[in-house]
Amino acid sequence: MNTTKLVAIATTYARAAVPSVVALYAAGVTDPKTLAYAFLSAFIAPLWKALDPKAKEFGLGSKK
Repeated sequence: MNTTKLVAIATTYARAAVPSVVALYAAGVTDPKTLAYAFLSAFIAPLWKALDPKAKEFGLGSKK
């Protein structure tokens, strides 16, 4: 896996993780465990994209 694909994966993860944690915190949720779960559950988005054969950036549909 090259650097470009790793950056694409990290960007996808950040787009999912950061807003979800910020939204919970802004809503008054300050429990670190809950915020950590939200941060970790954001792995679902890049994992889902990696399994999508139509995703050209990375995943099953990307050039190897």
